[in-house]
Amino acid sequence: MPRGVVHVLAWTLATGAATTLSWWGVHSVMAGTAYDPPRALPVVSAEPAAAPDEPPATSASSHRPAPAHTAGPSAGGPSAPPPSPTPSARPSASPSASASASGRVRSYTTEGGRAVFDLGEHSATLVSATPGAGWSMQVWKTQTWIRVEFGSGAERVSVFCTWHDGPPRVEIGTY
Repeated sequence: MPRGVVHVLAWTLATGAATTLSWWGVHSVMAGTAYDPPRALPVVSAEPAAAPDEPPATSASSHRPAPAHTAGPSAGGPSAPPPSPTPSARPSASPSASASASGRVRSYTTEGGRAVFDLGEHSATLVSATPGAGWSMQVWKTQTWIRVEFGSGAERVSVFCTWHDGPPRVEIGTY
């Protein structure tokens, strides 16, 4: 009987030591992998300005109205909330742009989904790509081009950004 207790005690100590060592190793590796979540960039409309009597149309769901600036508190009571953005029709390929630290952020909305690129002077990066409902997506990247392909059955929509022979340019193809 004492011999069995010694074996169980030795097995328990060895298992506890192995578990502790494994946890410590995994914890030290995983502690260095924490990252900041990606920042969301606003995407504003690149459509021409509307006539003075028409409300401006927005093409992005992330558009927020500009805050109202006042010189001081108003004496007339609470102010009205800012107007909500008006939805607009989704064109087949509409670029939208806003300024960023490295270039222009442009959004290309297609039948298959939306691809957003940060276009610099000599290169580009893919900010995000989101397939539409019922569509799948694949992304290919090299040092001189990025291709985002949306697919649904036999239908394919490709958003292709190249910069190998000049500034970045984007082409959209359906096949």
